Amino acid sequence: MDRRLLALRLTGLGWYVAACIVIGVVGGVALDKWLGLEPLFTLLGTVLGTVAAFYGLFKMIQPLVRPEQSRKADCRPKEMRPNQSIDPDDKTHDDGGNP
Repeated sequence: MDRRLLALRLTGLGWYVAACIVIGVVGGVALDKWLGLEPLFTLLGTVLGTVAAFYGLFKMIQPLVRPEQSRKADCRPKEMRPNQSIDPDDKTHDDGGNP
C-alpha cells in the first residue's frame, strides 16, 4: 500500500475516533442541560462515544492488519462453495432433476 494512502487512512481513523467521542460528549451535555441531570448523560455520552469509536476503529483497521484474509481464495471443495453461477446453461450444479 502506498504510504500516502496509508497516512490518509490513519488520519481518517483519527478523525473518526475524535468525532465519535465529541458527539457523545456534546450529546450528553445537551441532555444534561435539558433534563437537569448534570453529570449523568455527560458521562454516559463519553462512555458510549468511546465504545462506538473503538468498535468502529477495530472494524475499519481489520483489513489493514490482515489484508490476506479478505483477498484469500476460497479453499473449500467445489461442492461446498456457494453457487455463484447465473448462467442457465452452466451444468456444474445439481438443479434437482429439472430439465
